[in-house]
Amino acid sequence: MDAATLLDARARVLADLAARRMDSPTAVSLLEDAVSERGWWADQWPAGVQYVAGLVAQDVQDALFESVGRWPLCRSCGDAAPEHSLYIQPDLGGPDPVWVCEESGDMIAPLGGL
Repeated sequence: MDAATLLDARARVLADLAARRMDSPTAVSLLEDAVSERGWWADQWPAGVQYVAGLVAQDVQDALFESVGRWPLCRSCGDAAPEHSLYIQPDLGGPDPVWVCEESGDMIAPLGGL
């Protein structure tokens, strides 16, 4: 597994955490755990390297949901819509993961671009 791929995934997810002011020590620890686990995963399935960044984002999203709630929240739909999250598309997380609004289905930003 190429370390650059893992560092890129970490940097992109960390940028999105920071953009939404969720880059707390707890969130960064969850990110480190996800990067470590996906590194092992990619070692087992080398063809899956293209999916690592999106899967790390999904792993952090799931872990944050269990501890602090939804992340990242959609800011595009305004107050008319109930609180809802963005999610990574495509489902497997790659090869070019983007954040999509779960209500409208609109692409909001590439991973790392919130």
